[in-house]
Amino acid sequence: MVAYTGIQGQNILIVSSDPANPTEGQIWYNSTSNLLKGYQFFATNAWASGGNLNTTRAAAAGSGTQTAALSFGGDAGPAKTTATESYNGTSWTSVSSMNTARSLLGGAGTQTSALAFGGGVIPPVTAATESYNGTSWTTVNSLNTARRYIAGCGTQTAALGFSGYIGSGNYTGATESWNGTNWTTLPAVMNTVRSGMCGGGIGTQSAALGFGGEPVFGAATNATESYNGTNWTTVNSMNTDKEAGGGAGTQTAGLAFGGANNPSGLINATELWNGTSWTSNPTGLGTAKRYMSSAGTQTAALSAGGSTPSLTNATEEWSGTVLTTRTITTS
Repeated sequence: MVAYTGIQGQNILIVSSDPANPTEGQIWYNSTSNLLKGYQFFATNAWASGGNLNTTRAAAAGSGTQTAALSFGGDAGPAKTTATESYNGTSWTSVSSMNTARSLLGGAGTQTSALAFGGGVIPPVTAATESYNGTSWTTVNSLNTARRYIAGCGTQTAALGFSGYIGSGNYTGATESWNGTNWTTLPAVMNTVRSGMCGGGIGTQSAALGFGGEPVFGAATNATESYNGTNWTTVNSMNTDKEAGGGAGTQTAGLAFGGANNPSGLINATELWNGTSWTSNPTGLGTAKRYMSSAGTQTAALSAGGSTPSLTNATEEWSGTVLTTRTITTS
């Protein structure tokens, strides 16, 4: 007979009820249910409804995490809005408004330290930049190239702005970096010039990812590019052409969701990026839409508002993997 107690490992506790606060990797035997259980990461990969925005809108920017997000600007009916809302994982609260009403703008940062730049106004495009400190917005130095449908990522003091529509039928692949005071136009230009990339881009100032978008009017692309702080490199494409979708995560662990696949219309498809390739997830958004604000990570993302094609205030939360108690089966 093998003496299993001599093998390296851990003792399994026998308890009458599951522990209230187990730790990751903990295993126990529940003598009441006669089940062997453990506390581990479990892939759910599904969307669920969250709290509704107070201001129904599309084409707003987002920043932060799934449980501490910020949504700002956008189209609220026939007019553009300055409305800003803060999300705590359950409900949205209206906070101080932006100084410049606009939609299709770029965003970066966190819930309490955000940056808003570019967008569509009257006249059509703006270079205006604003900084949010958790209490109020302050107008700071503008982008060098005014544009809407701009992509953005990074932090409030180290942001990246790239691509977009500059007006008169012209698109740009220009890239700008923000140092907390000024924008600098970089030599790096995207390989696929486009506007309306999914999620407005994700990652950091020196490790960004741009995917999807509209390379010409009325079209959509699945092209993906990675930025290393110096150059943009074309990498493996998404499985679905889409523009104006949502996005979350990092350069090596991304999430793309929703958008429009012209001329097919709105889609709810969700894809995951592992740093090398995209994988289609069986479960998409509950409602197909585009122009949502988005935030979060590959495992805990947020989609708020958007166009279905009518404006919506609905929020959906993505759970990629969660720590949960699981029954362990043996044979």
